[in-house]
Amino acid sequence: MANAPKTAAKQESNNGGSFFAQAAIIICFIVGFCLWKFVMGNPANFVDGNNENAPIPGGSLSSYLGMVYHAGAIVPVLLGLFLMVWVFSVERFIVINKASGNGNVGNFVRKIQTLINGGNIDSAIAECDKQKGSVANVVKAGLLKYKSVSADPEVNTEKAAIAIQKEIEETTALEMPMLEKNLNVIATLVSIGTLCGLLGTVTGMIKAFSALATGGAPDSAKLANGISEALINTATGIATSTFAIVLYNIFTAKIDKLTYSIDEAGFSIVQTYAANHK
Repeated sequence: MANAPKTAAKQESNNGGSFFAQAAIIICFIVGFCLWKFVMGNPANFVDGNNENAPIPGGSLSSYLGMVYHAGAIVPVLLGLFLMVWVFSVERFIVINKASGNGNVGNFVRKIQTLINGGNIDSAIAECDKQKGSVANVVKAGLLKYKSVSADPEVNTEKAAIAIQKEIEETTALEMPMLEKNLNVIATLVSIGTLCGLLGTVTGMIKAFSALATGGAPDSAKLANGISEALINTATGIATSTFAIVLYNIFTAKIDKLTYSIDEAGFSIVQTYAANHK
């Protein structure tokens, strides 16, 4: 029953994260559609104020917006995916920074190691309370177990070290899913962004050549406009995938750094206990 509160907290965190992910995806697609329909499809961006006509000439912002609007129905999907990259990235940035705690993680781990080696377990626990975050939570759990088994002279040293290690691993297992949550969404966007961009390009090219085939005499300007509108989908999809993969790698590196800090501190706690209770 001792693990029940931790399990309940983990379940509550999972439910909250799932709700955020679902709401964020829906909202991003809605915002993407609104941008495409009402901003890019604004009649002021087209000849004679009709969004069924060609975009106004001149290379202005309105002209480009009108061209993007004519790139097809895949555009609002791509805009939604692009927004999702940034929404989930901001959310992960906040969560991972919060997990790091109030100060530099490397300095915190070194301070904990110094205090543990000096036998100042209570001071090390106090440092964890000051630092906060996932790393501090795991280290504090290990230190509390260290203090608990040290107070029991009948506990075998080897079994006590295993108990400390197990406590650290269990706490880590509760903290790590919070850090990795929603990273799979960003990873998925790497592939989906490119594929949706290519889908929009292919459908746009089909539409351009179909219009050309049924329009009688070849119109090079019309064909060029159709191709440029189709390639907008490719550009948007590649931009989405590029940002997604860069941000995913950044967050993965941050999580790996936190994991290494947890392992380093945990190893120090176990080794110090084993050395002091031979």
